[in-house]
Amino acid sequence: MTHEDIIIAPVLTEKSNILRETGKYVFKVNPRANKSQISEAVRKLFDVHPVACNIINVAGKPKRNRNRSGFTSSWKKAVITVARGEKIAIFEGA
Repeated sequence: MTHEDIIIAPVLTEKSNILRETGKYVFKVNPRANKSQISEAVRKLFDVHPVACNIINVAGKPKRNRNRSGFTSSWKKAVITVARGEKIAIFEGA
């Protein structure tokens, strides 16, 4: 897996915006990636020094559409803590 395959997309929610103020950034990541691979990908792609990496497996929610019932897709989320004073430009709008 390349670094671009590991980090899928940034997660932009109210909770992730609050975490960003404390130096934590949230990404949707490849379900097969582990903590060390995710930290290395963030280091290479965004030129920052990750201090910690927490991973959460987000389960799909039950949904209904008329007569059909099913689930949304499950996905993996990573919360990356960067060193003090560092920022990831993709989140800052630059």
